[in-house]
Amino acid sequence: MKKGILMIAAVGAMLFTSCKDNNSNASEKVKAENVETAAERDAQATVYPEISFEEEEHDFGNIPKGEPVEHTFKFTNTGKAPLVITNASSSCGCTVPTYPKNESIQPGETREMVVKFDGSGKGQVTKTVTLNANTEAGKERIRIKAFVESDENAS
Repeated sequence: MKKGILMIAAVGAMLFTSCKDNNSNASEKVKAENVETAAERDAQATVYPEISFEEEEHDFGNIPKGEPVEHTFKFTNTGKAPLVITNASSSCGCTVPTYPKNESIQPGETREMVVKFDGSGKGQVTKTVTLNANTEAGKERIRIKAFVESDENAS
């Protein structure tokens, strides 16, 4: 039993000491040019585009059931890098966004996105459109809302 414990201790000691290189310092192995390249890359990675909407929510007010409506949302890239919207999706199939697909929007440039709503539902409805973009958050949201009148309330 003592020999087994002594053997395990000897093997463990060899493993711990054999991995240690006493002749070199790890920080001396890092090339200065690689550190500079990484610092430049990391500095550029912190620059993101920012999307600023003139309005983040639009209220259509009262609309008859089944009445299609649409609204144009205007937005500007207020960041310091080109903005690219890769996708825009709605919270349901009754809302369809049309956006500048995979277009590079330079800082300071303004674009438009049209959101169409088919007037489905009943009563107060709120729909969300989510944009996937290269902003820091990665997702931006805008909303539309309307009060859909039932067939009895329509005049």
